[in-house]
Amino acid sequence: MASKIFMGDMPELMESILNNLNNEIYSLYSCALVNRHCCKMSIPILWQDPFSFKQNSLFISTYFSSLGEDEKLALKECGINVKFSKKLFDYARFLKVLDLLLIKPKVMQWINFQHVHPEPSIQSIYRVVNLLIKLFIESGATLHKLIYFPNDEINPETFYVLEQNELFFSQLRDFSLEMELSFLSIEHAIKLLRILEKNAKKISALKFVKFDPKYELQLFDSFKCLIKSQEQLRKFSLIIGKEFHARYQGMISVLECQKNSLQELMIENCGYSAEFEKLNNCKILETLRIWHCDTKLLKILNCEISTLEIVNFELNASTIIQILKKSGLLLQRLKLGSLCKMLEEESLLLESLKRFCPNIKYLNIMNIGFSTQFLELIYNLQDLQFLTFACVDNIPEEELKIQVIQFAKILPLTLQYLDLKSFWLNSYMELLLNNCNSPLKKLLIYQLDNEKDSKALIEFCIRIKTLNYVGLDRYWIFNDNNRKKVESYVKLIPYERIVVNC
Repeated sequence: MASKIFMGDMPELMESILNNLNNEIYSLYSCALVNRHCCKMSIPILWQDPFSFKQNSLFISTYFSSLGEDEKLALKECGINVKFSKKLFDYARFLKVLDLLLIKPKVMQWINFQHVHPEPSIQSIYRVVNLLIKLFIESGATLHKLIYFPNDEINPETFYVLEQNELFFSQLRDFSLEMELSFLSIEHAIKLLRILEKNAKKISALKFVKFDPKYELQLFDSFKCLIKSQEQLRKFSLIIGKEFHARYQGMISVLECQKNSLQELMIENCGYSAEFEKLNNCKILETLRIWHCDTKLLKILNCEISTLEIVNFELNASTIIQILKKSGLLLQRLKLGSLCKMLEEESLLLESLKRFCPNIKYLNIMNIGFSTQFLELIYNLQDLQFLTFACVDNIPEEELKIQVIQFAKILPLTLQYLDLKSFWLNSYMELLLNNCNSPLKKLLIYQLDNEKDSKALIEFCIRIKTLNYVGLDRYWIFNDNNRKKVESYVKLIPYERIVVNC
């Protein structure tokens, strides 16, 4: 079977395998070296999103190897006199992801590598940026994702090329407009929104970030027109500055036109508004993410949610319970983050979760007491697969040890991922591992800094035989001898590399 794949007899299967490696740059490079067929399939995937890779900017020369004579003359006028070798592929046409915030620093770095003297002006840098963007457009590339920070970098000629090229945005699936700073060009943003309204009808994820109150109503109107023009919008994110708070200019109301397709809503810094009642007409809305918003919004929503994420400086259980009751058995993923204080009416919340939402598979809960009631909730969640929590240890030492043992024993046999954000639990790691029978695949802890806990982890690996990764918040704090012993049983990696979010 493997030989048939690499001989090219099963191209569809091979392409599917390689697409699953789209973030594994070194694996894709290895595949590209196998044979000509694998090279032709791997290279386009490698070059879908090169600006996001943590690599130097020399790859930009590969793009410029396909420039025409006029464009090469433009580079020389910027002080860049480089000979580009002819390449096997037209790499520019493989681009699928374009984050305009990343292009300028990469171009500046590339120019520095060319040892240009005198140092190029900002206008020269902008000119090179525009040459690069025009190259993508004219090569026949079709974007799938665009993150746009409007400013004066993109010149009128580039916008004209965009307007004339219907192909470039025809397959766009994910678009973010991020108006975070006051110097950004609203005229350019409106111009791009109108181009997208005309040429991009298949966007499934839209994000609107707006922090500066000086931006005009015209910007909102253009974005609303883009929403209306979409065939099937599934995900919408609205992040606004606190100074707006309740002024959405109809941005929420217009989502009603996507009521048959909208599945996920993410809002941040939003206050209470009657506009949100329109969301009750979005019958298939299943994911709701609310960050630093007025939680009264939850009281006017009558949706059955399967994924609920609420993060605020303070959380009151009474404002959350209504939507928990409504979602009930449908709720499978829940994140509750109280950033400053313990959850208010904690007992009421835990009882409601236990009573109404037994089918939760992912639970992330912050600033809650390590209580008997919390343990009862975990015991009741017999389908739980992912657990992240930060508990407060407000009970005596001996009782705490008993509860840690109880907690370890009642962890369900479905649990695969455990993230212990409570630093104090690190002191009880040996107790927890020695009494845990869950077939964990990933364990995330603060640090592993003594021989006793290392031994307990090794014994857990031998006994359970499922643990693949241990993520350490303080990855660098580790005795070399203990590290070698532990790594013969399980892979140790930095915490952020395996963290799973709601």
